[in-house]
Amino acid sequence: MKRAAFKDQEYWGRPVPGFGPLDASLLIVGLAPAAHGGNRTGRMFTGDPSGDFLYRALYEVGLASQPTAVSRDDGMELYGVRMASPVRCAPPANKPTAEERDRCSPFLREEIGSMPNLRSVMVLGGFGWKAFLPLVGVERVPKFGHGVEVLAGGLRVFGCYHVSPHNTYTGRLTQEMLQDVLKRAKG
Repeated sequence: MKRAAFKDQEYWGRPVPGFGPLDASLLIVGLAPAAHGGNRTGRMFTGDPSGDFLYRALYEVGLASQPTAVSRDDGMELYGVRMASPVRCAPPANKPTAEERDRCSPFLREEIGSMPNLRSVMVLGGFGWKAFLPLVGVERVPKFGHGVEVLAGGLRVFGCYHVSPHNTYTGRLTQEMLQDVLKRAKG
């Protein structure tokens, strides 16, 4: 269902592909497209408060060309970083299920395999953590935590609280905290 603020816009409404160069050395793994963000615009973390928070941090640490992303044709470029999610379609009630994650996992696995220079991954939230680590051969997934770093499948993998308003509006995740993990992950 469309929000009144977007009633005149045509929603993308299809699986949302990854965004950023395939030769990137850093991958950011999210959760799923937001119903009125990526599902509306067709680009990861674009057109919603989560994206506003993330793109600002990416810009501040030199990984994005501009601090905001509002549409697929807004000129946003990412430098050395790509974004993807374990679930490619906006889930009902904005809560992806393990079944959706498992059904979409071949797409994320293929995307990871198509990134020849991948060296590190920043995973946003526990759901993404549990979805990503098995894809790189981790059988016993370590406990998720903000700032946690593990080596997995030859990659440095960093946990970061998700950039959702639930975390950012409450101060559980600040710009400084996010930028700190981004700086560590980009090496």
